[in-house]
Amino acid sequence: MARFRTWAGIALAGALTVSAAGCSSTGGKRAEDARAAAAAQGRAAVNTPRWTFAMITHSGDGDSFWDIVQSGAEQAAVKDNVDFLYSHDDEAQQQAQLVDAAVDKKVDGIIVTLAKPDALKAALARARKAGIPVVTVNSGSAESQRFGALTHVGQDESVAGEAVGDELNERGRKKVLCVLHEQGNVGHEQRCAGVRKTFDGDVQSLYVNGTNMPDVQSAIEAKLQSDASVDAVVTLGAPYADTAAKAKQDAGSSAEIDTFDLNAKVAAGLKSGRLGFAVDQQPYLQGYEAVDLLWLYRYNSDVLGGGRPVLTGPQIVTKDDAAALEEYTKRGTR
Repeated sequence: MARFRTWAGIALAGALTVSAAGCSSTGGKRAEDARAAAAAQGRAAVNTPRWTFAMITHSGDGDSFWDIVQSGAEQAAVKDNVDFLYSHDDEAQQQAQLVDAAVDKKVDGIIVTLAKPDALKAALARARKAGIPVVTVNSGSAESQRFGALTHVGQDESVAGEAVGDELNERGRKKVLCVLHEQGNVGHEQRCAGVRKTFDGDVQSLYVNGTNMPDVQSAIEAKLQSDASVDAVVTLGAPYADTAAKAKQDAGSSAEIDTFDLNAKVAAGLKSGRLGFAVDQQPYLQGYEAVDLLWLYRYNSDVLGGGRPVLTGPQIVTKDDAAALEEYTKRGTR
């Protein structure tokens, strides 16, 4: 496999939807555990108590990125003998209510994203008061420790943006369109700000409604038609890369399309040359390590990272890397 260019070291540790509900008999519980293990293609590797961990994210419906995060978490939960609960809502206040629901259920650990941290502050204070350990994941690294979390798992969004700016400089780009698909998401703002910090050319932000792909395509196409000097478009999520590529074609633009995050379509686009590069933050690893870190804390009072985020990226992935990653994107783990 080609060696990926990495801008940050990666530290590794080895409404709620219930992945495995309780049963009234020991036999039923064992059968249920066996089914869960088979579904995750593994089985528990430990004999620790059957703890319950809840993950609550800011994902909207049908977001493939979060399917990968959830898959990683579920795999680790099976290995760690954990009942795993997953819920999500892209409205910050609703996400906070889901955290409150997890606290009320007296779960043994909470994993949460902080895309809009202020809305989650009170709910996490309730978790802390209840003695429930919290790990933040994906977004909110700056607020994680201040809100009382054990640690944060993900990439530093500012560092990731800076890596993109460096890569665009190497590619000789002069004017970049940074497409933000979720207004109010602090991580998205940090990504574009990071690009501005290191990019030698001009960076313009374009805010779009990420829940309406036709509108996203129209907005990017209109911008490319009105400004032929834009020679690169950076989208902040893998599903938007393909949409940006269509907008480029319809606009008759020669701008390079680059993106944050990776999926099967992005890998194929890199391989064909339709996309220039992608920034991989390894969502499977984020889910997997978040569960593992909570398990380590419950089992041994271990805290990885020394108060600093456990970084899963960024990695700049190019055409040279696409073939090696393609099989993993197809199975949904990259």
